[in-house]
Amino acid sequence: MSDRLEQLHTWICKSLGINDYKLQPASADASFRRYFRLQYGLQSFIVMDAPPERERCEPFIDIANRLLATGVNVPKILEVDAGNGFILLSDLGSSLYLDRLNDDNANALYDDALAALLVIQQRTDTTGMPVYSENLLQAEMDLFTDWLLRRHLQLQINGGRLAELNKLFEFLQETALTQPRVFVHRDYHSRNLMICEEHNPGILDFQDAVIGPVTYDLVSLLKDCYIKWPREKVNAWALDFYYQLDQTEIDETGFLRQFDLMGVQRHLKASGIFARLYHRDKKSGFLQDIPRTLSYIVDLETDYPELGFLIELLTTEVIPVMTEVNNKCTP
Repeated sequence: MSDRLEQLHTWICKSLGINDYKLQPASADASFRRYFRLQYGLQSFIVMDAPPERERCEPFIDIANRLLATGVNVPKILEVDAGNGFILLSDLGSSLYLDRLNDDNANALYDDALAALLVIQQRTDTTGMPVYSENLLQAEMDLFTDWLLRRHLQLQINGGRLAELNKLFEFLQETALTQPRVFVHRDYHSRNLMICEEHNPGILDFQDAVIGPVTYDLVSLLKDCYIKWPREKVNAWALDFYYQLDQTEIDETGFLRQFDLMGVQRHLKASGIFARLYHRDKKSGFLQDIPRTLSYIVDLETDYPELGFLIELLTTEVIPVMTEVNNKCTP
């Protein structure tokens, strides 16, 4: 047993006063946090293990309380040991959207998720929250260049090609920063939404929330890196959401443009993170999601001439070698 796990067991027994329990891994996380399901008699809880030298508990607690105040379904905080990085949470179950979504239930499940997102955007107190700044948007897209292109695929992106890519990044920043600002979860997708019998969905992994573009969480949900739907269906869901917004200053076409281009920024970021998870954190499972993630950008080829350089790069140099490179990295 590792020292960290032994420390967790000590906290459960001595601080929580719980004995004769079962503790099992509850989910895999892309960060340094770990989650365990604690079963005690007929009761079930979730324990968050956030090593203080790697992860802070305070942002999770802050955002959880803001979201709870809106009435959406997020875990309730039951006990906290912030110094050691342990939190006891209510258990929202084990039915991920990702595992259950299909053609028959997609409309109903996305209706619930979009309704919850609307509540989050309209009711969450964002006072004092960090802003999705130009620097943060740029840093996220740099992950694509540094980790996917250079580190993972060993592509040389220098000189004029790097300047062209950075010009595109500036364009995507400007597009994002001109959108109305709302509460942004930042990972509002099928791996962080739980199917619940009441108050569906349960919402997880919100601790990195910021104030940012109105389409960001929408594109995270509907252009999901882990599951893909036909573009016509995605646009219909996006417009269903648009009709519920107070968006008098932009028409449907303009909103879908914001939505699509916000997706490009997010998918560049996500593909870079997936590569970093392998090379830095030795997590290879996310490599399989990179081709799907980048396919959303390629889908826009005929609609956005501004993306020409990027789409040519993806279709001629990135995607053709992705499978071969990934196969060398996975067991």
